[in-house]
Amino acid sequence: MSVRHKYLIAALIALLWGGAMLAAFWWFEARYLRTFEGERAELFSGDALQLPAELQGPGPVRFVHFWDPGCPCNVGNQQHLEELLKRFAGAGAEFYAVQKPGSTGRLPQQLAALKPLDNLAGAGQLPASPAVAIWDTQGRLAYIGPYSEGAVCSSDNSFVEPILEAVLAGREVRATHSLAVACFCDWGKDITAE
Repeated sequence: MSVRHKYLIAALIALLWGGAMLAAFWWFEARYLRTFEGERAELFSGDALQLPAELQGPGPVRFVHFWDPGCPCNVGNQQHLEELLKRFAGAGAEFYAVQKPGSTGRLPQQLAALKPLDNLAGAGQLPASPAVAIWDTQGRLAYIGPYSEGAVCSSDNSFVEPILEAVLAGREVRATHSLAVACFCDWGKDITAE
């Protein structure tokens, strides 16, 4: 066999291998990665949010997770939320969950420590979920918005950790209006949870 034939066979094998890797990537992407609607931006406003009377005023930091059981975006933040629970629950923060009114479903077992909160005034005006609201130790709303910006949520790109650290350290935070592009599902502006 000549050197030219060996080179041609090696190039053909490399080309076939590269094609197989590209096909495997496309298959993986189509099967396991959700399409991210990168053009969707949501504006969150905390003007109407108000804790129930028993949670108002000075106390621990109050962390409220808004979720819709039918939203595929929840999968992207559940591990992150579990990490937040492990890190901050024993450090002066209490964790609550508000489920989209009219939806059915349960939080995964690893998030069972989230206390259900059914009477959060203004929750019906939330534009999308998953989202989070954080009240500081004085009972003032410090943050309302998404966990992070982008298609996935982790501690690497999260807005939440720095805000929790700041309010737990007693620093004042006022991020009650935020605009972000992320993985969202409609919450419903016609829903009232008053």
